[in-house]
Amino acid sequence: MAIRMLYFAWVRERIGVGEETIDPPVTIGDVGGLVDWLAARDEAHATAFADRTRLRAAVDQSFVGMDAPIAGAREIAIFPPVTGG
Repeated sequence: MAIRMLYFAWVRERIGVGEETIDPPVTIGDVGGLVDWLAARDEAHATAFADRTRLRAAVDQSFVGMDAPIAGAREIAIFPPVTGG
């Protein structure tokens, strides 16, 4: 299952890319598990995902929690909390 990953703001800066296509193991069922798997892949992902409390996610352009399922997802975005005015 190929998933397009998008990274924004300082997450993108720490990983070094704005997007990538990944094929996670079928045993990964939710966003949190996916983040864990990505963090184990290399130092850049581990650094970007070190403080999970500072991460937000969207699956197919809908904001979700880290416990959201990824089955059937085509796109997952990881980004810092959004603020604005």
